[in-house]
Amino acid sequence: MKMKVTTLDNKENGEIELSDSVFAVPVRRDVLARVVNWQLARRRAGTHKTLTRGEVSGRSQKAYRQKGTGRARRGDMKTNIMRGGGTVHGPAPRDYAHDLPRKFRQLALKTALSAKAADGKLSVLDSAKLDSHKTRELAKRFEGLGWANTLIIDGAEIDEMFARASRNIPTVDVLPQQGANVYDILRRDRLVLTRTAVEALEARLK
Repeated sequence: MKMKVTTLDNKENGEIELSDSVFAVPVRRDVLARVVNWQLARRRAGTHKTLTRGEVSGRSQKAYRQKGTGRARRGDMKTNIMRGGGTVHGPAPRDYAHDLPRKFRQLALKTALSAKAADGKLSVLDSAKLDSHKTRELAKRFEGLGWANTLIIDGAEIDEMFARASRNIPTVDVLPQQGANVYDILRRDRLVLTRTAVEALEARLK
């Protein structure tokens, strides 16, 4: 599959051949959903916690005598039905991460790339390099290219000027190729890959 290569000045700069085994895979929504759930589960802190009956402050002395008060039998005041008492079966710190086979994750990444290509929302950039760190100048170039809600994936290293210029644009994310993931690709409307990113991703996913 051939695709035109553009520059930041919105000019064509030749074509590039995209591998069908990476950018023309049948789109499977079930695979994408499983990997997105896997990613979000790994991001969860899992630090939620409530105090149990044995952890709340208070004495363990019986509230009042067993008989003669006309009230129900009562033990200490730390039970869950009392104000300030402990919680029964409340949340405790845990790890939400679960395993997912590497080949399955690779298939999901291929599917996400192929979905963007099939929808016409994949662009190839000649290079993501700038001589200035001014956000205003980069924003004007993106406006001319029609890139609003965009994820840009570069090679192993991101140009410092480009990273600093794009940092203050809230609808633009920039990642190195090793950070390419299904969730961020699907979260943004348009995906932009540099030439080096295409080469690295094809070598990584073949």
